[in-house]
Amino acid sequence: MLVITRREGEEVVIGDPANPIGIVRVASVKGDRVRLAMDFPREVEVHRREVAEQILAEKPSIVGKIRPANQKS
Repeated sequence: MLVITRREGEEVVIGDPANPIGIVRVASVKGDRVRLAMDFPREVEVHRREVAEQILAEKPSIVGKIRPANQKS
């Protein structure tokens, strides 16, 4: 895990600096709260940890097995 220090308004570039995957900016700091602004393409999913865990918990489980079409059940 990389830990860095940034001040309000400063940014972190994710990926190749010439063609970054995304940018994270410290939008504001108030007390113990930090607001982050994230700029990523729409196809890149970005979730808070608790939301990501909820998504994983709600994924449907596999009900049956996939067999080749020429096999009979």
